[in-house]
Amino acid sequence: MIEFVRLIEGIGTLHTRLQSHAANAVNQALTIRNWLIGFYIVEFELHGKNRASYGESLIDQLAQNLNHIKGLDRRSLYRFMTFYMLYHQVLDFLKSESNSFFQVLEGLEGIEKLRVAFPVEESDQIVGTLSPLLQTEFLIPGEKLISKLSYSHLELLFPIDNQLKRTFYELEAIKGTWSIRELKRQIGSQLFERSGAGVFPKKTHPQQIISPKEPTDIIKNRYAFDFLNLDFTEALQESDLEDALIHHLQEFILELGYGFCFESRQRRILIGERYYFVDLVFYHRILKCHVLVELKIGQFEHGDIGQLNTYVNFFKEEIREPSDNLPIGILLVAGKDKALVKYATGGMDKNLFIQEYLIQLPEKEKLERYLVSELKKLN
Repeated sequence: MIEFVRLIEGIGTLHTRLQSHAANAVNQALTIRNWLIGFYIVEFELHGKNRASYGESLIDQLAQNLNHIKGLDRRSLYRFMTFYMLYHQVLDFLKSESNSFFQVLEGLEGIEKLRVAFPVEESDQIVGTLSPLLQTEFLIPGEKLISKLSYSHLELLFPIDNQLKRTFYELEAIKGTWSIRELKRQIGSQLFERSGAGVFPKKTHPQQIISPKEPTDIIKNRYAFDFLNLDFTEALQESDLEDALIHHLQEFILELGYGFCFESRQRRILIGERYYFVDLVFYHRILKCHVLVELKIGQFEHGDIGQLNTYVNFFKEEIREPSDNLPIGILLVAGKDKALVKYATGGMDKNLFIQEYLIQLPEKEKLERYLVSELKKLN
């Protein structure tokens, strides 16, 4: 009986893996098909001898004559052209010896042109607006784009005319293995505009977003609060920052991440004979625990963590329900010294985190350097 069960499990695993492999191969083939259709149309328009006879009606004529093929309507044909114009690095993937697409396409009219040449003026359009730092290192390799992102992923990025911004989303989608829905959500929530160098989710794999297993899964390297429109040159108090975050509670929770539920601000607790106030209290519905957030305007000081540690211990003993997991404490500071953090937190609860936030994003050059650094890791 045991051997029979193992046989069933083995067949199930084999089916799942090969089905996934087949689906990935089909997705890659469709992406390449769409790019090549764009190639055919653009090169026909720009260099074809029959261009004059078609004129502006070329796409309409094509759509009418290709309506027997599903997905080749007028709108799609225009998008395929855009795909070809934006992603010239796909050519490197097609010409590489590691894939067999050219073998499949052998003999088709115009395909040989891809082997030997490429319109220089079009390539210049792609990188011409980037800084010198990015002109040779910025674009994600075609092999990575084709193997890691579906055409539907890439199509969501076509309307983005800023190359830096588009590469940012490509990179984060690859690193986080985002679904199409997740990529759409991140674009809609303006992740790029809210992010700067080092201000990216620490772990963005969909399984970790939906079902974090431990406290570190919900902690970001840094938090971006640029949506507050605050200015540190003013005489800000911690209460001002707290007021602004509550006023922008929806954006604040989006920045914290999936699963955070707001409970209260300035939560009053009685320790001994004295009342204390926790800045912000959340409950994480996935980890099933309280998350206490303390705000500091300036740099981290060693005394700050002791206060938060006290609050976490109180919640652990007095507030936590039997079904709850241990509470988490997050101290948000404008800056921190890593050495001071190391010694200040030595021996303390492992569920205490000291994280930085930004209310003004870094300069574009810093973001570019971050992207270049991350792109090198893909190669």
